[in-house]
Amino acid sequence: MTNMIHHHIARPALPLSVLAMAALVASHACAAPLASPDGHLAVDVKVGPGGMPTYTVARDGKPVILPSALGLRLQGADFSRGLKLAATSDAVRVADSYDMAVGKRRHIQYTASEQTYTLENARKQRIAVTFRVSDGGVAFRYTVAEPSLPNKKFIDEATSFAFAKSAQGWLQPMSVAQTGWANTNPSYEELYKMGVPVGTPSPLAGWAFPALFKTGDTWVALTEAGMDGTFHASRLQAQSPNGVYRIGGPAKPEVFTDGALLAQTTGTLTSPWRVMAIGSLAQVADSTLGTDLAAPAVGAPMGQPGHASWSWAILKDDATVYDVQKKFIDYAADMRWDYTLIDADWDRKIGYDKVRELAQYGASKKVGVLVWYNSSGPWNKTEYSPKGKLLERDARRAEFAKLRDMGVKGVKVDFFAGDGKSMIAYYIDILKDAAEYGLLVNFHGATLPRGWARTYPNLMTMESIRGFEFATFEQANQDAVVKHAAMLPFARNLFDPMDFTPVVFGDIPNIKRATRNGFELAESVLFLSGIQHFAEIPEGMATVPPYVKAFMQELPRSWDDSKFIDGFPGQYAVIARKAGDSWYVAGINAEDGAKTVTLDLSFIGAREGSLMTDGDGPRSFTQQAIQAGKPIQVTLQPHGGFVAVFK
Repeated sequence: MTNMIHHHIARPALPLSVLAMAALVASHACAAPLASPDGHLAVDVKVGPGGMPTYTVARDGKPVILPSALGLRLQGADFSRGLKLAATSDAVRVADSYDMAVGKRRHIQYTASEQTYTLENARKQRIAVTFRVSDGGVAFRYTVAEPSLPNKKFIDEATSFAFAKSAQGWLQPMSVAQTGWANTNPSYEELYKMGVPVGTPSPLAGWAFPALFKTGDTWVALTEAGMDGTFHASRLQAQSPNGVYRIGGPAKPEVFTDGALLAQTTGTLTSPWRVMAIGSLAQVADSTLGTDLAAPAVGAPMGQPGHASWSWAILKDDATVYDVQKKFIDYAADMRWDYTLIDADWDRKIGYDKVRELAQYGASKKVGVLVWYNSSGPWNKTEYSPKGKLLERDARRAEFAKLRDMGVKGVKVDFFAGDGKSMIAYYIDILKDAAEYGLLVNFHGATLPRGWARTYPNLMTMESIRGFEFATFEQANQDAVVKHAAMLPFARNLFDPMDFTPVVFGDIPNIKRATRNGFELAESVLFLSGIQHFAEIPEGMATVPPYVKAFMQELPRSWDDSKFIDGFPGQYAVIARKAGDSWYVAGINAEDGAKTVTLDLSFIGAREGSLMTDGDGPRSFTQQAIQAGKPIQVTLQPHGGFVAVFK
């Protein structure tokens, strides 16, 4: 599906009575609160003592975000203190409508109230802070067009998010740059700290986005969106005294060779949107704010979602040989999947000419071939190849042209250096060049997508998570994967596609699986990825009942709608997804005891469906007919799950 043209409609966002009241109380120090279209959320921006700009967010009149700092510091301009409110724009209504080939919803509509606050420092230099308040959350960004500052060089950011001391967080630690295997961190691959008191320090370099919080009866998911290569990516700082979380930046090594770490420009400096999805857990789980605030699609749209076979997940490096890859093309064809992924060292173990043969063979079976690349320059110690072929623009484009001529459909690019401005620009350069040559993209060992799947429709998925591969390395990661998986719909996979590489029904070499088969089956629906690389190999798929194999053959490639049904981060999750006229309801239970959930599926109508769930043993299944028009009770086994299909 193509991304539709972004449209911006300006009209009063607040009732006239509210605007009239605002005119009476507005002064140089504060403006009237900006309310969401439905009136439930409100943002209040003020300039307090010492000229410190702050904002607060309330939901139905109750504080959600306590007074929190705004502002930037640039070289030659301090926009964090000593400021006054020089101007406040009229509140206007912003409306946007767009389609996504990848994600929880095909057609998305976004409306918000927007207002811009212009702040001025003692040197008469100005910064604009634009807020948008939608029914589902709040976003703001900074714009500096100050003519007296031709070279705008970022120093640091004052932005904070202050929570009540009683609030809790579900947070992924930000790994330390140049740590991990072959110096490949940060790759957003840590396990979550769940339900920790706000103010708990990060054990590593900070906290990654999306960061989930609960304050009172309100949930808040923090992230950022609108990354165009001119700004670095951010995270939350490691220290959050008294529940105040500040924006932090990348570490010094997180750059392209000799590239910039922090934002700088000779034109207008515009930050990414700082995004807060706010509401009940269901409202946050159903949110699309991460793409609502992303830029519209650039270039020719070419989203081609699908499912893929992949040998490396279970068989590792030794399987990257011609005969095995041909077998996995046959496997994909048998499963009616769209792609097979040939992983690292294919250039040395198979060769370009033989991969061309595999691509031609795949085409005869209606299976597209995807191939792996090492992004890396000297920023880590990885040796897998092809390496170094994507670093320079001309060489990269020549390589992509060669792949196109070989019949290859896409690339998986691995081992990036982090979040510096120059590294963010490198991701985007790869995406743009790949699109020109008709190639789909999957980034691994990588940063968080931050809405890129909307802006660059050839981006199918990104890892940015401790995925299934970790659960094949050691038993401790396998044991942790259960609660980790039940966290992902509420955080990492909330806004962006995620290449977790799910679903194994058979054995994992040297590992005792912690999940039942129903849990594994449910991941195929719960986890959102433009290309879902299934980890299971032919021998494991051969162990399941015919109805499970048929389900895996017929599973939709993309979703028209999604609806959160029930769940709690890290404990259990039940989500419904729609494709055409069919609904797929999937649930997992990460707890050590059985859990019975009552599902209200009245939105599906009085339709008969089929429920597939765990049988008596951890590797068995059972199937039964169910009716959606009335409440359904489903008992999930410990570490088990289910999928119900209503066609």
